[in-house]
Amino acid sequence: MSIKIGINGFGRIGRMVFRAAVENFSDIDVVGINDLLEPDYLAYMLKYDSVHGRFKGQVSVEGNTLVVNGKKIRLTAER
Repeated sequence: MSIKIGINGFGRIGRMVFRAAVENFSDIDVVGINDLLEPDYLAYMLKYDSVHGRFKGQVSVEGNTLVVNGKKIRLTAER
């Protein structure tokens, strides 16, 4: 059984937590991300990181859903 988490804030730390969960922990599923930025920009920031390099996976956006390696992640913009 996997642990489901949501990330509140997709800045530097939120993106690093996401990368660690996806790349290193198969038992952790990110099911939601809350951030005020547009979904296309969140995908861009995840895919291209100036410090850690490109994300090793497929990243796309479908409406208010971030699709990473075929897995859909719900995006919200709550304050």
